[in-house]
Amino acid sequence: MQAAPVRATAIPSFTTALRAVESLLMSGGQRTARRNAWTSVLEDRRRAKDRVEAQQVLERAHSARP
Repeated sequence: MQAAPVRATAIPSFTTALRAVESLLMSGGQRTARRNAWTSVLEDRRRAKDRVEAQQVLERAHSARP
């Protein structure tokens, strides 16, 4: 009996597979627009987190005043 052949190529990651499907289904402009929109979502989330942290610092500073 022979052993099963070893796979020489790596299995693509989910992200790589998703981008391949995306490139088949969308034009370049649509891909760019989607990526820009996602970047904006991530930036909005970061700013919201920063606002919450700043508010917590201000509330702690206010409550610590005599």
